[in-house]
Amino acid sequence: MTKKSNSKAKCPSTKAIHGKTQSGSWEFSHHLIPPMTASTTFRLGSLERGAQGFSTFGSSTEAPIYIYDRLEEPNTKMLEDQIAMMEGGEAAVAFGSGMGAIASTLMTLLKAGDQVVAHKTLYGCTYSLITNWLPRLSVQNQLIDIQDLKALQTHLENPTTRVLYFETVSNPILEVADLEKIVKLVQTANKKRAKDRKIYTVVDNTFPTPWALRPMEWGIDFVIQSLTKNISGFGTEMGGAVVTPLEFEPSLRVARKDFGAIMHPYSAWHILVYGITTQAVRFEQQQENALKIANFLEKHPKVEKVLYPGLKSHPQYKLARKYLRSPNGDFAPGTMISFQLKGSMKTCQKFVDDVAKNSYAITLAVSLGLTKTLIEVPGFMTHSAIPDSKKGESGIDPKAIRLSIGLEAADDIIEDLKASLARV
Repeated sequence: MTKKSNSKAKCPSTKAIHGKTQSGSWEFSHHLIPPMTASTTFRLGSLERGAQGFSTFGSSTEAPIYIYDRLEEPNTKMLEDQIAMMEGGEAAVAFGSGMGAIASTLMTLLKAGDQVVAHKTLYGCTYSLITNWLPRLSVQNQLIDIQDLKALQTHLENPTTRVLYFETVSNPILEVADLEKIVKLVQTANKKRAKDRKIYTVVDNTFPTPWALRPMEWGIDFVIQSLTKNISGFGTEMGGAVVTPLEFEPSLRVARKDFGAIMHPYSAWHILVYGITTQAVRFEQQQENALKIANFLEKHPKVEKVLYPGLKSHPQYKLARKYLRSPNGDFAPGTMISFQLKGSMKTCQKFVDDVAKNSYAITLAVSLGLTKTLIEVPGFMTHSAIPDSKKGESGIDPKAIRLSIGLEAADDIIEDLKASLARV
């Protein structure tokens, strides 16, 4: 606190509210661990400073004047600086969830009459946003296979196309996007466009995280992370972030303010202090486990197919080795596995129900990237927003089972899988 001393305030109730009139406790530079903010509003000191705070809000060139935590607050700002550094971007804006980041980014870049072109395989809520909500605002969409570069080129030539959206590694079928070729097509299309009509590339990089892939190194414009997942890692905090060119930072901050998609300071603090500091070591251990488990599943006689970018059988293994690299240059195929059992949907259901009932190391639950291993069936759970009539087009097999590998001993996870497989 830096409140001016006033000896006239004697009432205990007043003192209970204001405490000491002077305090040097709130001083960031001398803290080994950043303090956790717990104030929804901030002292301004003068009307001039208050007016300046509002007039400069969202400016990427001004040091922030903290006013109200729906605008900006210190813990979230420190987290944003860390996220931007991890992704190699100019700036980052954090949100209350990954979907808050996705929605705000698309709303910032698109207006009525524009079109978003997206990959056909999308997280269920993203699919709903693009196909259900944006058309209500007269923003159209085309869902295509972005691996089909000729089809992609045709859609990029459409003058209404303003955003190309996809997941760097698709959820849940683990396709790897060929970033270099995609960016080259977009750059070629933009040469024929006015600056205010250029196409922007927006990717969801949640599966690889910045530890395994930094899309801006390949020319991507905007990178989105669901911080709830591997970056937070413990299943206790929710958040999202978009890494952005500086010119769009002010608009994204205004969007966050107006949409109310803010991150709680406690969540920002926990992700900053616990999540980011342990993310690399967690990811590496989970990835080591994932390769062992993927190899086990691929050899099991009751398993029909395994998709994991670290397996040579993956259809895009060469692309995976090109793009999925740690900052140290090591191959980083990630922590997610998709697989299918032989037999009918009833076999799939029986297996997953058995895991839910009997497994010790595996939990039936949504989310991913956590310290605990999670199993789910996307077609019936996380991707249920996609209509049944469209699931085939999206490439999501109803029998596909998704595993998010945690930090348990790989042998324990394998033993639980082996036991449930034996009972189907």
